Amino acid sequence: MSYKTLIGLEIHVELNTNTKIFCGCSTEFGKEPNTQVCPVCLGLPGSLPIINEKVIEYGIKAGLALNCKIANKVNMDRKNYFYQDLVKGFQTTQYYNPLCENGYLNIENEGSNKKIRIKRIHIEEDTGKSIYDKERNILLDYNRCGVPLIEIVTEPDINSSKELSIFLENLKQIIEYIEVSDCKMEEGSLRCDVNINIVDENNNIKTEIVELKNLNSFKNAIRAVEYEESRHIELLKYKKIGSKETRRWDESENKTLAMRSKEDALDYRYFPEPDIVNVLLNEDMISDIEKSLPELPHDKKIRFIDKYELSEYDVEILIADKKIANFFEETLNYTKEAKQVANWITGDMLRRLNDSKIKIDNIKFESKDLGELINYISNGDINNSTAKDIFRRMFEQGERPKVIIEDLGLKQINDDKELRLIVKEILSQNQDAVNEYKQGKDKVLGFLVGQIMKATKGKANPKKINNILLEMVSKA
Repeated sequence: MSYKTLIGLEIHVELNTNTKIFCGCSTEFGKEPNTQVCPVCLGLPGSLPIINEKVIEYGIKAGLALNCKIANKVNMDRKNYFYQDLVKGFQTTQYYNPLCENGYLNIENEGSNKKIRIKRIHIEEDTGKSIYDKERNILLDYNRCGVPLIEIVTEPDINSSKELSIFLENLKQIIEYIEVSDCKMEEGSLRCDVNINIVDENNNIKTEIVELKNLNSFKNAIRAVEYEESRHIELLKYKKIGSKETRRWDESENKTLAMRSKEDALDYRYFPEPDIVNVLLNEDMISDIEKSLPELPHDKKIRFIDKYELSEYDVEILIADKKIANFFEETLNYTKEAKQVANWITGDMLRRLNDSKIKIDNIKFESKDLGELINYISNGDINNSTAKDIFRRMFEQGERPKVIIEDLGLKQINDDKELRLIVKEILSQNQDAVNEYKQGKDKVLGFLVGQIMKATKGKANPKKINNILLEMVSKA
């Protein structure tokens, strides 16, 4: 049997404007419930919304970054439905004329490129938030009412959970690069609904589309899709097509559960929003926004590989976070060792950031300090082992490499005459090891190097030590 998975996405992205989409209420996350509301975002009678220009600008930025055609007019519509956290009984959104249409995002999967079409991107307001207490009472927080969103809708071009994972990661990366959202999934800034069904290509029948609602992590989205793929294939084996419905992912049960039958657009009785005037967009405005876009991840990847001669693997780690990529290039203002900088950032620095669970914004040292440390290594002033100790102190205490080296007397011993005296002393103290070496036991050299490094507190130049030791041990 041959089955084909069809996945389309509806991704809600909270925009990081300071105020809501139709009023001046703050969008700050985590404030006391119902302290950031006004008659406009609650939809009280007589209140009149005014559209936030920043929301339009951010929506256009997202559209341009995803290769969309931008509309020349912004108008809003009402989506009618009643829910406890939508106090006014309708959501102000765009239905008939979305801000952006017909875009795409290219993804790369195991060496193959694939275009995932973006059907539309529209702007809209978020709803409030329902909170269930221990007695299962529903508490309502309307602070989120009116927080601006863009909804990114794809065509059903994704055919596997692997493609889904790559697409979501790439999309999140682009949104973070253009800085229209912080994409904090734990705070609900990025949420996705997945529409999925399966085609039996042998019998040309397909299951009904199921919507998986409010998936708040990529991991849950992937697990929910894989569960639904199996469930739909099982239906097709018995020539069944299932029901068109909305389901939710139950993480504790590791399965999806039916919530309700799936609504159609007709169920929402869309009509144009009469209280918000149309906004005309001219080409100059769109052109200015396009010029303000930063270098996007794919372009940065190509440039880093070409300019700095780094491996694709290293570059993908560096560009995964725009701030890490910026830190990499800032460090190169203080050293020319691009490969060394990449190694330190993708190795020790990211490991310590992950272990400490802190962001790069909060590190205690600056890019010039890392450049200085790498220059000390390149110049032969310190060895890699000593450099790791210095880096640890930079990371934990924010001290500069020069200060640490001077305080602890860590500068590498490079003087041949001084090193020969040290090697001579170690050989005289370890005559048994010297005899073993002369009897053909080469491994004993490691022991002797260890003794030398111990005697010099790790400051001896390892390369010079090896050469001098090989020369002197035979004559000892």
